[in-house]
Amino acid sequence: MGQTDFYHSAAKQPHQMRSIEMLKKHPEIKNLIGRNPNTFWILAGLVTFQMVIAAVLGRMGFGYWWLSLIVAYLVGAFATHPLYAIIHEATHNLIFKNITANKWCLILADLPNTVPGASAFSTFHLKHHSYMGNDQLDADLPAPIEAKIVGNNTVLKALWLALFPVCQIYRALRLHNVNTWTKWMYVNIAVVFLSDFLLVYFFGWNAMFYLIMSMMFALGFHPLGARWIQEHYTLDEHQETYSYYGPINKIGMNIGYHVEHHDFPSIPWHRLPELKKIAPEYYDTLKSYSSWAKLMLNFIFNPEYSLYSRVKR
Repeated sequence: MGQTDFYHSAAKQPHQMRSIEMLKKHPEIKNLIGRNPNTFWILAGLVTFQMVIAAVLGRMGFGYWWLSLIVAYLVGAFATHPLYAIIHEATHNLIFKNITANKWCLILADLPNTVPGASAFSTFHLKHHSYMGNDQLDADLPAPIEAKIVGNNTVLKALWLALFPVCQIYRALRLHNVNTWTKWMYVNIAVVFLSDFLLVYFFGWNAMFYLIMSMMFALGFHPLGARWIQEHYTLDEHQETYSYYGPINKIGMNIGYHVEHHDFPSIPWHRLPELKKIAPEYYDTLKSYSSWAKLMLNFIFNPEYSLYSRVKR
């Protein structure tokens, strides 16, 4: 039987105390804090790569929608997924020192996603770090009605993962006390929708279909989508954040190093493995994952897993 309620904790989230303790033992960790301007060139390359593929498929016509679907699953998802890692980096101002430059990186990385969500994600993600597990401020936590409907049903869990981007939009709407309607949100919407219009106008709907499905697979029913399970879903209420140390980190910009990131959000992606090496006693003792595909299947078919498998405070 699956859970019928979240794990409940009265304790503060663990990462802040961990980071203080780690700095006392390993003051050299401070040297890892900084930015990586080279991330911008990865961003530019990925956006160009996705837009070129979209243009080629678009020119072939919508009769080749099936080819777009295949390419999106096998190629596009792996290009879109690191774009979300870059949005994540820009959210923490880990690309450039200038905050405005990071805001523009957010928006540029959002172009192939077709739906303007980077600015809103930025707002919600910073709240997630500060208020992890708080259902009034943490949009990463499933809504009670969401968890109740899906439960531990195998089919519904698979459908939920496939529609994960839609669920994220719903969660954003439920948190009325978090204001996302900043000027950057309006800029984000205008720029992405203009990009969508130009893409369809010059290359047709098959181009748009490819990008949409790349985004849906990168975030949903795909081994890459298991990242959302890996980060904070748990069957052990004493560990609420997990890392992934598998091979996809090589092309996913170390996005799997999630415990490390929560401990030190000011360390850029390329230095997170070094953090783990400096303080192995804090990471090697935690449970972690080496396969997102295996985790996805376990989440879907294991009745112990449900959307309630989260710590709430």
